[in-house]
Amino acid sequence: MSQKIVIEPVTRVEGHGKVTIHLNDAGQVEESRLHIVEFRGFERFVQGRPFWEAPVLVERLCGICPVSHHLAAAKAMDVIVGAGPGDGLTPTAEKMRRLMHYGQIFQSHALHFFHLASPDLLFGYDAPPEKRNVIAVAMENRELATQAVLMRRYGQEVIAATAGKKIHGTGAIPGGINKNLSVEERDRLLHGPGKMNADAMVSYAQGALEFLKAYYAKNKDFVDNFSKFPSNHLCLVGPGGALDLYHGVLRAVDPEGRRILHDVECQDYLAHIREEVRSWSYMKFPYLRHLGPEKGWYRVGPLARLNTVEYIPTPLAQEEFEYYRGLTGGKPHNACLHTHWARLIECLHAAEMIRTLLNDPDLQGTDLVVTGKREPEGIGIIEAPRGTLIHHYRVGANDQIEMANLIVSTTHNNEPMNRAVAGVARAMMNGAKKITEAMTNAVEVAIRAYDPCLSCATHAYGQMPLEITLLDAEGGVVDRVVR
Repeated sequence: MSQKIVIEPVTRVEGHGKVTIHLNDAGQVEESRLHIVEFRGFERFVQGRPFWEAPVLVERLCGICPVSHHLAAAKAMDVIVGAGPGDGLTPTAEKMRRLMHYGQIFQSHALHFFHLASPDLLFGYDAPPEKRNVIAVAMENRELATQAVLMRRYGQEVIAATAGKKIHGTGAIPGGINKNLSVEERDRLLHGPGKMNADAMVSYAQGALEFLKAYYAKNKDFVDNFSKFPSNHLCLVGPGGALDLYHGVLRAVDPEGRRILHDVECQDYLAHIREEVRSWSYMKFPYLRHLGPEKGWYRVGPLARLNTVEYIPTPLAQEEFEYYRGLTGGKPHNACLHTHWARLIECLHAAEMIRTLLNDPDLQGTDLVVTGKREPEGIGIIEAPRGTLIHHYRVGANDQIEMANLIVSTTHNNEPMNRAVAGVARAMMNGAKKITEAMTNAVEVAIRAYDPCLSCATHAYGQMPLEITLLDAEGGVVDRVVR
């Protein structure tokens, strides 16, 4: 008999979503979908508000990645106030923002890997549900769990020192920042007591990579082949194709590493990226305009970044990147579990960047804000922990926001996540005599690799769609009303 499997809610992710999988009479997966059942609406909420409020309004989208929204909106407002699209700030302002951003990358990557993903790696996707959590990780590997807590705590302290608060800070403002880093704050982060200092965080990040490489050596076939499918990859790149998580140009490559989007300026993103709407999800499906929705979809995030960039501008992370790239002879990796490896390489890069920035005397500068000729429209793009984040605003002569469009990392990954669900469902469930909890968790493992932030990811223009279907006792359609 045909069967419908529902996984609700998807666990160990931020936000609410569900998966439906339809099996036909032969027990084969016929259709599968990842449904995002939340609606965000921030594009409407901010309309009519003064533009300078945007950086602190839109970060309320999320308590996990508020810094990313804060900075993307601030970068868009830099354009509005005439400070330029990313390179016009004072050295103090730009470096303070970068320090804030790398603190966010560091704590978010640590949170996801250790708290959300590591139970699947340590115990397996088929372990009992009561064991697949961070408490079990702490009981079996106390040192690993302790490091995870300290890494996240340290990243939050960096955010507090630069943004004013650990969550929903106010540090970035249109044209710059509202505070510098005091000598006391710098010394505490750089040489803090115990293991709460920059050197310890670099060491912890290296230890996490050694842990993952040891896991990979024992589970190579699983990591290399679980939820593996070809895709395009997109991210920002800095000068010379460097990994730059704060500012750059848009580049995309195909599954073989050939460039398909050639270093596009952020202000021109709309000429190259479009979004498709599908009736069964509030989350849209972005794609490269010149390739169309069938061939133009892509991944973003840690794996996409390492598949796209040419080098990492910090020595320890570059060494790890070269080793990682060597596994495939320089070609892109297309297995979703490699995202965890890429995430930890970025975690090390963030720790190195934090240490370098803390030693920069520009952070104690007093020239904090730049303004210039007002512009009616501004776009800010940043590489959030989960991938490319786009904020686009139009502001009227009365300083009120007239239009806002936000394309977040998880939205970019909508099509890849749906393909991951379909691939794992077919691999695990086709022909199975019984659908087990381990099978459904394997589907969640594929979704979790993208570290989706579902509450950030949905948006719409105009009126929300509404469809009401009236069925009779036999399930036949009596009437349907669509608004």
